[in-house]
Amino acid sequence: MAARPDAIPWRPKAGEIPTGPGVYRFRDPKGRVLYVGKAINLRQRLSNYFQPMRNLHERTRAMVLTASNVEWTVVANDRESLELEYTWIKQYDPPFNVKFRDDKTYPYMVLTLADEAPRVMVTRNHRIPGGRYFGPYPKIWAVRDTIEQMVQAFPIRTCSDSSYKRAMSSGRPCFPGQIGRCGGPCSGRVTVDEHRAIVDEFVAFMAHPDPSFITGMQREMREASAELEYERAAKLRDRISALNNVLERSAIVLADGIDTDVFGIEHDELAAAVQQFVVRGGRVTGNRSWVVDTELDVTTGDLVEAVLQSAYDTSSGASEEPPREIVVPALPDDVEALQGWLSDRRSKGAVTLRVAQRGDKAAILQTATMNAKQALALYKMRRSGDYVARTQALTDIQDALGLADAPLRIECYDVSHLGGTNIVASMVVFEDGLPQKSSYRKFAIKEYADDLESISQVLRRRLARLSEDEVESESSAGGVDENDDLPSTRPRKRFAYRPGLILVDGGEPQVNAAAAVLRELGITDIPVAGIAKRLEEVWLPGDSFPVILPRNSEALFLIQRIRDEAHRFAITFQRQKRTADISTVLGEVDGLGPARVKVLLAHFGSVSRLKKASATEIAEVRGVGPSLATAIVAKLSGDTQVGQTRE
Repeated sequence: MAARPDAIPWRPKAGEIPTGPGVYRFRDPKGRVLYVGKAINLRQRLSNYFQPMRNLHERTRAMVLTASNVEWTVVANDRESLELEYTWIKQYDPPFNVKFRDDKTYPYMVLTLADEAPRVMVTRNHRIPGGRYFGPYPKIWAVRDTIEQMVQAFPIRTCSDSSYKRAMSSGRPCFPGQIGRCGGPCSGRVTVDEHRAIVDEFVAFMAHPDPSFITGMQREMREASAELEYERAAKLRDRISALNNVLERSAIVLADGIDTDVFGIEHDELAAAVQQFVVRGGRVTGNRSWVVDTELDVTTGDLVEAVLQSAYDTSSGASEEPPREIVVPALPDDVEALQGWLSDRRSKGAVTLRVAQRGDKAAILQTATMNAKQALALYKMRRSGDYVARTQALTDIQDALGLADAPLRIECYDVSHLGGTNIVASMVVFEDGLPQKSSYRKFAIKEYADDLESISQVLRRRLARLSEDEVESESSAGGVDENDDLPSTRPRKRFAYRPGLILVDGGEPQVNAAAAVLRELGITDIPVAGIAKRLEEVWLPGDSFPVILPRNSEALFLIQRIRDEAHRFAITFQRQKRTADISTVLGEVDGLGPARVKVLLAHFGSVSRLKKASATEIAEVRGVGPSLATAIVAKLSGDTQVGQTRE
């Protein structure tokens, strides 16, 4: 992998790039759009992609090295760049942009307001003309239960369009109306105008479930009773009871009258989970969750922007307009442009984004984030506990790769480095489709090597004594802690048995390099395959075309999880080495010993935050005074590699 910006021959000259707002596209040699981004200042933003490779996130680095050119379009303002970026993302579906993996559709309650006599029903169709949607609901039964309670309070039409037309043309009530399940004009109990008035009350209550509405009905019930209109009073009593049931089933989280949507987001290096709480009238009336694929290194603010665009884009299925206020975990850089984009999707009033720091809204944001965290963990572990699914995955891998047997033991290798520094590799082991962490290994590459040479070195170290390890394993059982490095000077337990499949992170070059090591060592009975970046292509040695596994297949899911685990393990090891590097650098500052270095890193939480901290902020750390803080800032400012590198 190239380590210098001048290794990119197509890099545009800085003077050629405009300084105004715009949208840019990276393309590969075949013309495919790899990534679409926007910028307030195109020259400044694009220069970030052409800095020394060691400063780029490894997936950003992979995207830049895969691309063959970058093109841009200048626009008038931030608002136009936001619109154009989202349009191009939908048009080109770039592999390195944020992707919404979870295609689950949620059930909604909808009122067909464009009809002569609007009908209430359950639907997953987001494109009903004139539809007024409420939800989403987590389950179908929750929508039906709410509708059943609401039609007791507001008797409106529930029958199908064909039943309605037949009843209105024949003058005979529809069948649901005959058994008291439909309150439309087709039941013969109300006129079209009277029915429309009841529908308006239905919509008003669902849009803003206000307890004062019930108070007014209670007053009417008492008046009816006082006037001896007992039948009318009984109907009002039943309606009040139904509405109370609806309110009791929606949790009170904010003060009455507050409408807001709250988004909790939890993410790691590879994926993010989103939890949305729909709060109307201070009550949670709906919620949904989905998963986002974060191929490039993105901030929480960037994720917020992508999530809100997906949630409220009417052309892609958004069913309800955004509320006046949306609570998010972080604000994107161009928050004003995003607020304008959201405001355009409201019939009246502007939208405000805010980060809740304290109070009830902060509490519900914390709850949403906790749910998102659990959803991410569930997504990562999904299907792994299903024995049938794991067996199917291994069988599918065997068939797809043409293996003699199902690969009961799979070893996956991933190389991670910072432009030639701190080169590390990971080996993770999955047996019967489950991770075996006691067999994990991490490798430190002592001298500079590119990805191919690193893969070769690691496999030689793993396989050089394969036969000896197998003989020793017969008399020595057990594993080694995942934090142990190879090689080591102290005795260690050996690998249990030969892998049924070796996976390497990469495409055709990486898998051919791995196969060359196997040939060099005379190993002919261990298959090897490479996993391309997008995890949709599996390369075999010597093949000109990759194996494409079906989307959502058990085989692809297992391979994705194995690759993700190898990537996670490699990054964890690299961060440990980076921490050791920064500790070494800080140790050169007079008066700063290992204990204070540990306190500094614990206080700021990461090397990047420590690098960005001012002398005043550093001086606030226990045991660090102003003069020592100034020395630390001076030392870190002079060491750009330690302060600016990223995984």
